[in-house]
Amino acid sequence: MDFSYKDGEDYVFSDPETYETVTLSPELVGDAKNFLVENASVTVTFVDDKAVSIELPSSVVLTVADAPDGVRGDSANNVQKAIVLETGITVQAPLFIKSRPGPSPGCPMTSC
Repeated sequence: MDFSYKDGEDYVFSDPETYETVTLSPELVGDAKNFLVENASVTVTFVDDKAVSIELPSSVVLTVADAPDGVRGDSANNVQKAIVLETGITVQAPLFIKSRPGPSPGCPMTSC
């Protein structure tokens, strides 16, 4: 199933073949919410036509929303900084990770 959108507190998923939608509660989605973006493919397990679990793929691609400049220090250690991803989750990343500004109005993403 593909994640379609968030409806209030609930999460709406659709089957890409039948276009059938399923609405899941935040309790069922759990921490997966931190890695869901539109059209992300997930595995939803059903028992007796009721969704019981959701499984993300082994890797996801997310955009860095905010990455403050890192303070250079001891480079012999694994120096990290907190960054915010497009879903709002904060994770630790190497100092060289930066946020990419969005495309300018009228500028195609592939050339900006």
